[in-house]
Amino acid sequence: MEVLLAGYNVDYDIIREIAAEHPGRQDLTPETVAAAYARISRNPRPVNELRALARGEVEKARASNRNIVFEMGHSSIAEHAVFNLDVLKVSRLLVEEIEKFRLVSYTEKSQRYVLFKDDFAIPAEIRKAGLEEIFIATVRAQNRCYHELYEKLRPHVFAQNPELAADPANVLLLEGWAKEDARYIIPLATETQLGMTVNARNLELMIRRLAACPLSEAQEYSRRLFDATQRVAPSLVRYTEPSLPPAETRKELRAQAARIIEKMQGFSAGEAFTTDKGTAGRMDADAGKADRLVELLDATREADERVAAALLHSASHLPLAHCREIAARMDRKEKVALIKTALRRMKAYDAAPREFEQVDLLFELTISATCFAQMKRHRMASITVQDYDPALGVTVPPAVVAIGMEKSFREICARTEETWDRILRAVPEAAAYILTNAHRRRVAMRVSARELYHLARVRADRHAQWDIRETAAEMVAEGRKVMPLTLLLAAGKDGFDALYGRIFAAEG
Repeated sequence: MEVLLAGYNVDYDIIREIAAEHPGRQDLTPETVAAAYARISRNPRPVNELRALARGEVEKARASNRNIVFEMGHSSIAEHAVFNLDVLKVSRLLVEEIEKFRLVSYTEKSQRYVLFKDDFAIPAEIRKAGLEEIFIATVRAQNRCYHELYEKLRPHVFAQNPELAADPANVLLLEGWAKEDARYIIPLATETQLGMTVNARNLELMIRRLAACPLSEAQEYSRRLFDATQRVAPSLVRYTEPSLPPAETRKELRAQAARIIEKMQGFSAGEAFTTDKGTAGRMDADAGKADRLVELLDATREADERVAAALLHSASHLPLAHCREIAARMDRKEKVALIKTALRRMKAYDAAPREFEQVDLLFELTISATCFAQMKRHRMASITVQDYDPALGVTVPPAVVAIGMEKSFREICARTEETWDRILRAVPEAAAYILTNAHRRRVAMRVSARELYHLARVRADRHAQWDIRETAAEMVAEGRKVMPLTLLLAAGKDGFDALYGRIFAAEG
């Protein structure tokens, strides 16, 4: 056996220094690795020799890539070329578009740990519509409230946690708690930054999809992404035109959905789905406020039985259909014993067994932008969203209420919604920029039981931010109603050992 290091991330400044010292070199590109790996399937030479060959014949390697990736359609070859990208001065709203791509890695500047200044994006759409003045005035008011909230939340958090406050090592932790609640009032236009690692295949997909996004900022990002990478790997990024029809498709779907809903339910489609009258997605001003924040809409029927069958299947040589027949005849005691056997050696840091992916749950979540910013990071889930909608109300941090700032908080939200309504009438695609992190949207989220375990581990844990912690805990509680055995050990890391002890206590 041999395992050879073929490459690793190197800072681009170092690569440029090498290129400057050796201007004739062409092999400072990830294309050679992709080309070498593409040849593995048809060339008997050792792969390390294929890499050396590709480095010595870069133009041939590029021609090979173009043929294999684009002519023959083996797109996975492009996944061997990987880029690290610094992304600066982008809005939080654009980050939501960027992070829709599930096979890309991100680390984002955290509004939970960093005290933000007053930097924000002014969308081109807002400028063109002549709404720049009211937009800026509203953002300034939001940011003033943000800093006022932090100044009052900081002493409150320290006073509420005297034991932690006594240790200077906890200062940053407690200040972070104050920042994470203050951030609910700042807008989605707030500038942020992130580090992104993406392979060439997903890079091309991101360029194409964001080129089709109705936001001007997303289209500019698409262009800059292409400009930053195209010269490095020209053979692996080829198709850059918008991958989907422009926003016309979304408009057509809205109009068609309005007609169907009007026919089936009898209320005014104009009120329900208008995109230019200031009532996008709303039935009436208070309809969303009474909605449950976490609702389980669908789940695999007989999920515990399906998991038992999956465990039987992987532990035997029987067809899955036969295993399901057996599981259907098992009594509860037998199912409990089988599933507990699968979970017995689980630790707080372990993933649930792969068999738990064979059952899933569909939730509708009505959550704040702050909560969604965290929830969307669970990329093994299937997530679709509605636009942000002020009719769904806002999430006010309990600490904001405790320091007597709820009235001021809601006044800023009301002012924000007035500005939002004006923008919506003129340039609906840019209206969300002005909304705060407290504003809500509806999210449809389908997760396997295995992914719900992972979500619970990191989000129902006491170290998690309170908003997503409450949401995750309720998702697990709803899930347990339909698959109690499958979710036996679904809990935050901090509660895992105690739960494990209760579940397995009777066995000594």
